[in-house]
Amino acid sequence: MKTEMIKEIYYDMLRIRMIEEKIAELYPEQEMRCPVHLSIGQEAVAVGVCKALEQNDYVLSSHRSHAHYLAKGGDLKKMLCELYGRDAGCCAGKGGSMHLVDHNIGFYAVPIVGSTIPIGVGVALGFVMQGKSQVAVPFFGDAATEEGVFHESLNFAALKKLPVIFAYENNFYSVYSPLSVRQPENRNLIKIVNGHGIEGRRCDGNNVLDVYKETQDAVEKARQGGGPTLLEFTTYRWREHCGPNYDDHLGYRPENEFKKWKARDPIKRIARKIKEYKLEFNMEEAVGKIKVDIDDAFMFAKNAPYPDESSLYQHLYAT
Repeated sequence: MKTEMIKEIYYDMLRIRMIEEKIAELYPEQEMRCPVHLSIGQEAVAVGVCKALEQNDYVLSSHRSHAHYLAKGGDLKKMLCELYGRDAGCCAGKGGSMHLVDHNIGFYAVPIVGSTIPIGVGVALGFVMQGKSQVAVPFFGDAATEEGVFHESLNFAALKKLPVIFAYENNFYSVYSPLSVRQPENRNLIKIVNGHGIEGRRCDGNNVLDVYKETQDAVEKARQGGGPTLLEFTTYRWREHCGPNYDDHLGYRPENEFKKWKARDPIKRIARKIKEYKLEFNMEEAVGKIKVDIDDAFMFAKNAPYPDESSLYQHLYAT
């Protein structure tokens, strides 16, 4: 990997972290009238995967979509306008945090658990039928692997050798429920995936360079007609499942577990690589630039007009 790309990756991850921290800070003002699912702690997966894609590749994101959208090249002002319900939002203020859609960058967030998987497979089938070399990347979490459509989609993708990369973000919890109360002990998902005739690999989702390399290999294989791949990225969310706060006082996850994962902060890990490789990176300048961009985007969103009442029934059906 080129050194400039390492710096770009670090900058992108830092930017996403700062944006979501600002969302968490301002959310209690009650002006963002939609649920927010933050990706703080999971930035390496979003950035590492999307860095390996082209602009015309499609990403299907879940309810936790901010990081994916920004990593794919989404417009910050459009995203924040969507959270604030403003007309300049990427869905004209009608979708909110969980329904970010931007045709210009091939990005579609679908919040129903497991729904990104069959849609991603359908998109990949469309690429094949049209003779295109694009790939589809559905993101989903551990709970989605418990849905029947997960297995149906794997079967069909393998049968048709579709150019789809299943990006499985395993953060070990579905809201407050750990894997241990939802799945049999010692279940090996990679073996299940292999049983469907699909290559599966497990990767440290907090190591952005590993995420990028694994995704790059899977994308190259898909473009060459080699069929689908499932990449399991082990990672961890820092804040509550839905909302801006920390919720460890509820006791659903061990305190030491959270401390262990926080010590594996993906942003600090790539920062150490920059230092190890002796790359020039002006942290103060980067933080200052990001802060200016964030403040400008929030000001824009807060002052943007709401959708006009006449647009209420627009964009309900495909045309």
